[in-house]
Amino acid sequence: MNIAFIGLGNMGAPMAANLAKAGHTVTGFDVAGTTAEGVAMADTAAKAVADAAVVITMLPNGQILRDVAADIIPHMAKGAVLLDCSTVDVDAARAVAELCTQSGLLALDAPVSGGIGGAAGGTLTFMVGGSGDAFAIGKPLFDIMGQKAVHCGASGNGQAAKICNNMILGVTMIATCEAFSLADKLGLSREAMFDVVSTSSGYSWSMNAYCPAPGVGPQSPADNDYKPGFAADLMLKDLRLSQQAAEAADADTPMGEAACELYRQFVEAEDGKGRDFSAMLPRLAARKRGE
Repeated sequence: MNIAFIGLGNMGAPMAANLAKAGHTVTGFDVAGTTAEGVAMADTAAKAVADAAVVITMLPNGQILRDVAADIIPHMAKGAVLLDCSTVDVDAARAVAELCTQSGLLALDAPVSGGIGGAAGGTLTFMVGGSGDAFAIGKPLFDIMGQKAVHCGASGNGQAAKICNNMILGVTMIATCEAFSLADKLGLSREAMFDVVSTSSGYSWSMNAYCPAPGVGPQSPADNDYKPGFAADLMLKDLRLSQQAAEAADADTPMGEAACELYRQFVEAEDGKGRDFSAMLPRLAARKRGE
């Protein structure tokens, strides 16, 4: 299959390389001039997409997605699929899908979970919105780039699933960090805390698979001085998307709103920028009640 890949950053480059390694012909473009192994580079995004059956985008935000889509859609072949793997707002995903429909193209919004390691190892999970026909075309590519792809329904539903999932993740990570901080102050060892909670009703992915306490549980960014596996900056972005969606849908999300404000303060007013989102633990552990 001829594939174009627009956006060869930390996530996009290994994803494109895995497609090329699997035998697909991949043409790439990135405004920063970055490249990917096995991927031929085009001078412009428009040139990259000209002969592609599937165009994959991995971009920073919804406005950039809208701009790139407006640039490349006129140059895409009729019947081609625009497969966006960015994490963006639901409205942007649905607007781009509508542009595709008007131009005789198919569209998928397919944000990912799994981080840079998942992109490199081909173990991502894709949450996919769009038609069944488009999903069937994209499925063999999802199988190369990831370990699971869930068709969530109509256009925009992939983004909705990602936003809801990451709102849960942000809230549960804060709760996990608060519990460790409280345990410290009550004289309960972190090891005992983990041993109890990881096998009790407080079980969660934040505790069991990505424990924010160093030296406790499986290896995690906490054991590497909180160098990001998933940066606090990106969690803030996703929580803001969740609150934007909640406002548009008139949904009451008080815990999501509180988590968004905590990560905003951590990233923008403290030292959270560039650290893993689990670094909320040392932040909370150093504070007193009401600070």
